[in-house]
Amino acid sequence: MVDEAYQRLINSYLSSHHRKHTDIINKAFNFARQAHQGVRRLSGEPYIMHPIAVAQIACEEIGLGSTSICCALLHDVVEDTDYTVEDIRNIFGDKIAQIVDGLTKISGGIFGDQASAQAESFKKLLLTMSEDIRVILIKISDRLHNMRTLGSQLPNKQYKIAGETLYIYAPLANRLGLNKIKEELEDLSFRYEHPEEYKQIKDRLISMGSHLHDIFEEFISPIRNKMDAAGIQYIVKERIKSPYSIWKKMQNKHVAFEEVYDILAVRIIFTPSEGSNNEQEIAECFQIYALATSIYKSHPERLRDWLTHPKANGYQALQSTLMGKNGRWVEVQIRSQRMDEIAEHGFAAHWKYKEGGKSYQDSENELDKWLATIKEILDDPQPNAIDFLDAIKLNLYASEIFVVTPKGEFKTMPTGCTALDFAFSVHTFVGTHCMGVKVNHKLVPLSQELMSGDQVEVLTSRDLKVQPEWLSFVTTGKARSKIASILRRKDRELQKLGEDALAEFFEKNEIELNSINVDKLCILHNIITREQLYTAVGKGEVVLGAADLTVLKENTQGKRRWGRYLRFFTRKMKEEQATTLPPAISPVTTENGDSQKAKEDKKKAKKKPLLLNEETIGNYVMCPECHPIPGDEVLGYQESDDRITIHKRSCEIANKLKASFGNQIWAAVWDTHKKLLFHATIQIDGIDRIGVLHDITGVLSEQLNINMPRLLIETHDGIFRGEIQLAVHDAEDVQTICKKLKKIAGIDSVTRTS
Repeated sequence: MVDEAYQRLINSYLSSHHRKHTDIINKAFNFARQAHQGVRRLSGEPYIMHPIAVAQIACEEIGLGSTSICCALLHDVVEDTDYTVEDIRNIFGDKIAQIVDGLTKISGGIFGDQASAQAESFKKLLLTMSEDIRVILIKISDRLHNMRTLGSQLPNKQYKIAGETLYIYAPLANRLGLNKIKEELEDLSFRYEHPEEYKQIKDRLISMGSHLHDIFEEFISPIRNKMDAAGIQYIVKERIKSPYSIWKKMQNKHVAFEEVYDILAVRIIFTPSEGSNNEQEIAECFQIYALATSIYKSHPERLRDWLTHPKANGYQALQSTLMGKNGRWVEVQIRSQRMDEIAEHGFAAHWKYKEGGKSYQDSENELDKWLATIKEILDDPQPNAIDFLDAIKLNLYASEIFVVTPKGEFKTMPTGCTALDFAFSVHTFVGTHCMGVKVNHKLVPLSQELMSGDQVEVLTSRDLKVQPEWLSFVTTGKARSKIASILRRKDRELQKLGEDALAEFFEKNEIELNSINVDKLCILHNIITREQLYTAVGKGEVVLGAADLTVLKENTQGKRRWGRYLRFFTRKMKEEQATTLPPAISPVTTENGDSQKAKEDKKKAKKKPLLLNEETIGNYVMCPECHPIPGDEVLGYQESDDRITIHKRSCEIANKLKASFGNQIWAAVWDTHKKLLFHATIQIDGIDRIGVLHDITGVLSEQLNINMPRLLIETHDGIFRGEIQLAVHDAEDVQTICKKLKKIAGIDSVTRTS
């Protein structure tokens, strides 16, 4: 089995465009095979099958060469065996050792006590990636094989790995132009996080297969005739939207499967005339577009020209949406063979087209710019793992716009970016000292959202400094991380000033400077942490005076009162400092403190999912952001020994936690029996008329006997929107309510929002 898998790898390599350096690959394979000898994966197969599979993906699906194949074969040797990076360097040289080191997980802390191994390793990966992009390409290959074999893992491990993949690795693959791999990573993550919904959508797509194919053939037939007559060489592919993309659209737009109208897309891939350059290929794309629009009408707002200005990940194509004869919109993508290969295989595919061609160099420059941005973010470390991952993720944007500099240069920016984001993208100094921005020659607020085609000019002043409110509207990772870093530096300076002022105040009044006395001042000024007190003193928000002296010199009777407050405040301080979680997550404490034995039992029980029933539900807290109820797919996050928060698996906070603190994730299942009530919120949209509210409340109160703690209805121009909070037993109740309400005349949609 091992020999056959390795031979497949060698055959793939020999059939590639790379120089045939098989000796070094054989050497790496034999070394890795000996190092992993006797070790098996959870699936039962020899461990060496995993490195071979990773190398196969790197070679065949991404198009990497001998150095990358060697690194893929060796990527787990340092982590899982007694060999060191130095051993790899002595045997295989500096370059392979550097890449393998970047692929090896680390222990230790950049983010402090709450650091997660995932975030630490990811940071190291990015640091090495900025020196050699092959590090991240091999890591994506590794992650893809892990996802393909995820079925052998326990549920809590599945959620952790799938969550990391969806939050970081799929966007990374997209940013590097690995579209095919990105879609597979998303679908595999979706399959393990939401198995029932994945199966439903997959089954629907299979059942619709022949119908969609008929629509495709009917649509493309007249275009084929025109292209044949014009002597164009081409192939046509039908592209069905991936299950994850369909589900995401259903979630974002609150629509049913039947209401997703762009499930089918047509891809026209032509062979350009011999000797064609990039400009001639672009001209041929528009020629084919003209043929297609002579048959079908195009949607006026859905023409996407990624030809003259490719996406930042190198993607080039002409995209349009055309109205078919059956009244159905169909997306059409037109691109050359070269563009298609780059669209599927990303930057690695550019290596096949190094011989001239503007496209390759432009995309390589874009990659260099992106890596430079990543380096800048790494130079300003975030205070915790979640902030760090967020800053990186903001740079993995998919949707892009083009803005123009005053000199007429085009610059790629993420959709939704602001004028201030643009200033920071020009240069950190420009952003830091930005006093105003002109868009299309008109002065606009720094928070102005930019649109494609805007011409932007930044006005600067050396006297202007970064403002805290800027964080509320910037959207790019570079701008956010730079602003946060400058503000943190300012806070540290103010904190030092405050600390010195406090020490001087204590010394002047002959009072001992200790934690108890500082905590007394925190309580007096209603400040939670000592650091916040130092900053407030440094800023001049707290002026030390007679009231502070009175508190500090309280008598013994007062000390008892302060003791109670101190215990309360100390507890609050610990709560705030003990977690790097977003503030939306609430703590929960069990009634009885856990003994050491209980903690050990809890660790042993990690393999079993948490059972959420009438007896145990009080031991957990429900995430106030996503409001999970019985019937929702959920997981648990262990905040501390006695705190577990329950989240929907699709919750945004849970997605961050899976990516940053995956080892603290628990699988969880409901076992309630319609005895408990939970709050759920639904949104109703429809045509306003007299009596519609009476009909809605009639269905809820009289027919279904549902209690409504909150009800809000607003009307505008004959359309109404209602938000109703319901007391229900589970998600099945909500579905029943939605179905009943949809039958009321004039109701257009009923969706659960939380």
